[in-house]
Amino acid sequence: MKSKCSVYIAASVDGYIARPDGSIDWLERPEYAVTNLQGLTYDAFITGIDALVMGRKSYEMVLTFAEWPYTVPVVVLSRHAVTIPAVLQDKVQWMQGEPQDIIDALAAEDKYHLYIDGGYTIQQFLRVGLIDEMTITRIPILLGDGIPLFAPSGMELSLSLVEAVSSPNGFVQERYCIKK
Repeated sequence: MKSKCSVYIAASVDGYIARPDGSIDWLERPEYAVTNLQGLTYDAFITGIDALVMGRKSYEMVLTFAEWPYTVPVVVLSRHAVTIPAVLQDKVQWMQGEPQDIIDALAAEDKYHLYIDGGYTIQQFLRVGLIDEMTITRIPILLGDGIPLFAPSGMELSLSLVEAVSSPNGFVQERYCIKK
């Protein structure tokens, strides 16, 4: 079975996924709360995912949340060993290596549909042509600075628009397949 790598992420209109310090507090504004969001919901997306692959900085940010938000196994990528709290030992694993090696190792564990998350991790997988689809929800805010979703890579990627929808709170969701 062939592996598939998908991105599901929110970004400001100016392309940032977090503030310079990694904070995502800007996503939690009351005016963004809408029960009737249009497009692919997170709950619908995550039902088809076998594992979430994220970088160390994203993992460390998630550890500050009141509750562990994921129902799928999480793989944390880092060049250095990552501390995993005892309560998460059966939910989180640390790996290191090149993106293709990570995909191959997870396929050996019968994990074929991977959710790739975190700016640097997404950029690494894109750079080597391993992202198959991206769902980007644009949040109606200009942050002015922060962690970019896309960094200069010197490469051009062609995308095929699958769907673009807007929600009453101003969110615009774009779904793309990567042309290979």
